[in-house]
Amino acid sequence: MNTCPRPGARTLWSSADLGTSDAFAYWADVICDTFVGVAVRPGPDAAFEGRIEHCVLDGIGFAELTAGPQQVVRTPRLIGRDHEDVLLANIQLRGRGRLEQNGRVALLAPGTMAFVDSTRPYALDFDDDFSQLVVKVPGSRLAHRAPAGATGVGLGASGPGRVIADFLVGLHRLQGQDAGAAAALLPHAVDLLDTGLAWAAGSVPPEASATALTRERIHRFVRRHAADPRLDAAGVAAGCGISRRTMYRALAAYGESLTELIRRLRVSHAQRLVRSYPERPLAAVAHACGFGGDAQLHRAFRAVTGMTPGAYRAGRPGAQ
Repeated sequence: MNTCPRPGARTLWSSADLGTSDAFAYWADVICDTFVGVAVRPGPDAAFEGRIEHCVLDGIGFAELTAGPQQVVRTPRLIGRDHEDVLLANIQLRGRGRLEQNGRVALLAPGTMAFVDSTRPYALDFDDDFSQLVVKVPGSRLAHRAPAGATGVGLGASGPGRVIADFLVGLHRLQGQDAGAAAALLPHAVDLLDTGLAWAAGSVPPEASATALTRERIHRFVRRHAADPRLDAAGVAAGCGISRRTMYRALAAYGESLTELIRRLRVSHAQRLVRSYPERPLAAVAHACGFGGDAQLHRAFRAVTGMTPGAYRAGRPGAQ
């Protein structure tokens, strides 16, 4: 495995580096480290080959994998062990597969994209060699906060989901050529994933309601401007070209408030900073995320995550 500590640098693992007897066991470990804790079982063929090219850009993982037949299962026991809350967007590049989650089955053909919620059990089956791009996004980064209705649904290669899939594949490949340009495009990737989730869930089809589209526009604007300490209701409404009454009504239709949305997105930004830059003072983190000071950051962080920024940075979930 070749690794590099630079932000956006790629990690490459290949079974060619190992003997046949060790290849699949190590592959299973790499799958768990790259995505979430799962049980991985090989196909009937004794020989196994696998390769993953992985990169993390601003907390969002991109992994292109090519491998032989296998089954991947995430069980309630494994969910209870790591409690990870991420969305996995699986884009089939080559070969075919089957995804099952929440009582639904998506058949994965080249160009198809399907979502996986790490907080619920799921199974992936590949009977033959295949390639996928998997995009791993923390749940806190997404406006669509209830992805259960969007999983186990395939967005086909001939539909609008293909535009999203092609963008994500292109962004992953751009990282290897121009990491700065890829970073600039990353917020658009998150917005597109939110849109894809809504399509998959059936809540925002092409003839989407005005309320759903207004809410989506509000989320996008707040995500892009959350670090501005001057951000307020008047600024959000003006930035979205709507009245404050319309803004409040659109958010209330989904049980949301503007104050909670801004706080959650600022805390999400703070989470990335305190883990990526452990030496940075909390006052500087607070300033970078739009908080009035480290005391305000502390209160908001604890309200959203249930722990202090210091405990989170130290990787001690139970610490208070």
